[in-house]
Amino acid sequence: MIDRPVDFLIIGAAKCATTWLQNSLQNDPSIFMPDAELHFFSREYDRGLDWYTNHFTPRDDSVILGEKSNSYLTEEDAAQRIKDTYPNARLILQMRNPVARAYSDYCMLYRRGAVSADIEKHLDPDIAADQRFIHNGRYGHHMTRFLKLFPAEQFLFLFFENVKVAPETQLAQIANHIGFEGTLSPPLGKKVKDRRAAMVPRPLRAAIKPLRPLLDPLRNTAPMKSLRNMVAKPVVYPPITPQLVEKLDAYFRPDVKLLEEIMGKDLSDWMDNPGL
Repeated sequence: MIDRPVDFLIIGAAKCATTWLQNSLQNDPSIFMPDAELHFFSREYDRGLDWYTNHFTPRDDSVILGEKSNSYLTEEDAAQRIKDTYPNARLILQMRNPVARAYSDYCMLYRRGAVSADIEKHLDPDIAADQRFIHNGRYGHHMTRFLKLFPAEQFLFLFFENVKVAPETQLAQIANHIGFEGTLSPPLGKKVKDRRAAMVPRPLRAAIKPLRPLLDPLRNTAPMKSLRNMVAKPVVYPPITPQLVEKLDAYFRPDVKLLEEIMGKDLSDWMDNPGL
């Protein structure tokens, strides 16, 4: 357990390479972050602050403390709870073109078997504007809650798209923002979560689900890895049509305009290249 404030929080957004950020920061022993997303200020607040701080076990008091939970951006009570607990925490928001973010989030849940192949049902703004795929990409809307509570200088705004083209610059910006005076280790080269990776087909996963308590302890053994490689196949995702992309783009434009005002930055190039 720690008895001092957390120095920084990565508040989101989901499917924007925030796990890459976290793992890259964890490469340096002078920065400590719990491995799991604790979702304390959004979903687990009733557990109490002691539950939260018990997840922090730095080697000494000089270590910079941080945590990542993408739900902090989007769940309404989180901003006020963070303000009440850690009013001086440095806040980091990494964003992605909201159309691409929505489709990536949909694909993740489709891969898990949590959503259907009816992509219009999940991504058409006329039907699903209040669902996570669309709602969570309204960065400007969600930031208005935080900016009522925190000064703008406590925020660092980053973009998913820069992870590939300028990863060292991305990490240097974070280091400066959180008060880390050294140079962070080189970022991870491999995608942390790759939807193109082969996966055991969903019907087979459903069939062996009752056996998971027996199989999970063996999952990293050579025989189990070989067996998985034999049956795993690439996942074929429902494609997002140009018409749906256009509809989502039109829906998100007013929120991006709000984000431009918040950041004082022209985001037209970002929005014109969804990277699908």
